[in-house]
Amino acid sequence: MKILYEDEHLLVVDKPAGLPVLPDGWAKDAPYLVKMLEEKYGNPSTRGATPYRAEPQSGQRIFIVHRLDKITSGVMVFAREAEAHRLLSLQFEGHQAEKTYHALVEGNPKWEEKTARHPLRANVGHKHRTMVDDRNGKPSETRFRVIKRYPESALVEAKPMTGRTHQIRVHAYALGHPLVEDFLYGAQDRYGIARPMLHAQSLSFTHPATNERLKFSAPHPADFDEAIKNIGTVY
Repeated sequence: MKILYEDEHLLVVDKPAGLPVLPDGWAKDAPYLVKMLEEKYGNPSTRGATPYRAEPQSGQRIFIVHRLDKITSGVMVFAREAEAHRLLSLQFEGHQAEKTYHALVEGNPKWEEKTARHPLRANVGHKHRTMVDDRNGKPSETRFRVIKRYPESALVEAKPMTGRTHQIRVHAYALGHPLVEDFLYGAQDRYGIARPMLHAQSLSFTHPATNERLKFSAPHPADFDEAIKNIGTVY
């Protein structure tokens, strides 16, 4: 984990893939991001207490503003005090925070840009998948753009305009191009890569105290660049 920015109001981190934000239901004693941040940056009077609560508590200094899946790497922001948490959360809820992801997808899209608007319904079945549901799904939108093309795949930019669970993964699948190695959403085991190839490349929001517009970026992690190398030469 790398700290990209720190002040008394917030923390911005480059989250590694494989590290859950909250305790994993199957391995509750395993490390998770909020606990690691709380141990280093939390109020000393609260250290040793439960690092995460469903509702922010007095004295708590690490507040979750948004989520990334365990398998996803990249930029995340956390609040360090309650008012910053409230103001940042309003930005995310109002779609004023701008999130940009990079993903490797199977196949070669016929389009250069594409907007997916499939309604989504989360937590379906024992695998808790998200699915397209035209009748009962919630309105969802992701804007895709091809960055580079490879013989059997493509590097794409994805901008989620809504914040549904697994939104980018499901919309990519719905367009016929699941993320490389995303077996939960229809990918084939072609490359022996350890996780679905999704990276939170950048995040832009307004600072809750100074009102300055900030933008943070995280480079591709080593496994993402290695996947690009293994997939083939750009043509």
